[in-house]
Amino acid sequence: MVVRIVRFRLEGLVRGGSLSLEDNRIVSGGDVLAIEDVELLAPCCPSKIVCVGLNYVEHATELKMKLPEEPILFLKPPSAVIGPGAEIVVPQSSQRVDYEGELGVVIGKRCKAIAADEAKKYILGYTCFNDVTARDLQQKDGQWTRAKSFDTFAPFGPWIASIDPSNADIKTRVNDEVKQSSNTADLIFGVPKLIEFISHVMILEPGDVIATGTPPGVGRLVKGDVVEVEIDGIGVLKNRVAL
Repeated sequence: MVVRIVRFRLEGLVRGGSLSLEDNRIVSGGDVLAIEDVELLAPCCPSKIVCVGLNYVEHATELKMKLPEEPILFLKPPSAVIGPGAEIVVPQSSQRVDYEGELGVVIGKRCKAIAADEAKKYILGYTCFNDVTARDLQQKDGQWTRAKSFDTFAPFGPWIASIDPSNADIKTRVNDEVKQSSNTADLIFGVPKLIEFISHVMILEPGDVIATGTPPGVGRLVKGDVVEVEIDGIGVLKNRVAL
């Protein structure tokens, strides 16, 4: 059975619970709540977001780049996090902001220098992630920190689900038009290998998120666009670009 963990705000209080999609009810403590009566938030509060670049075979082919020998890592700050339904804000300093739909991995237990075959024990679940990027600034700067780190550039959610991440369809839509369509089977480095590699670089804390890379088809967002990242077994992360 798929377990879905939610975080939400109700009457000014932030709470957690589990969601049943069969009846759209959230169980939180002794309460049973309708999902439409609460404000869904990003489903966890990461101390860091570790992102992986160039991690789909088809995306590397699209860019005419060699497959990396090791995962390419970069970070997004926790201040960039927004949840489902929140607005992505285009910064004044950028003329080109792109979507990048991704599978997100949420860490459940503190881990350091673990082996790939141990990784499953440290995973809380999976979520939809959008690695929003100021592409023009990425190209201008020659490195990725500024381009990836603006406030609102790390939407994820709508919840954390306990799925098999090895063969899940992933799609990104903009204004209902499919822009990215792939499957996590195309990942160059799968989830266990990523956790092994990253945990040998830095300690991973509960709630930390690993964004596993984007498939081919990344493209531009403009003000007013509605962008959705959908992953089988998880759900749909939906955000609008602020006017």
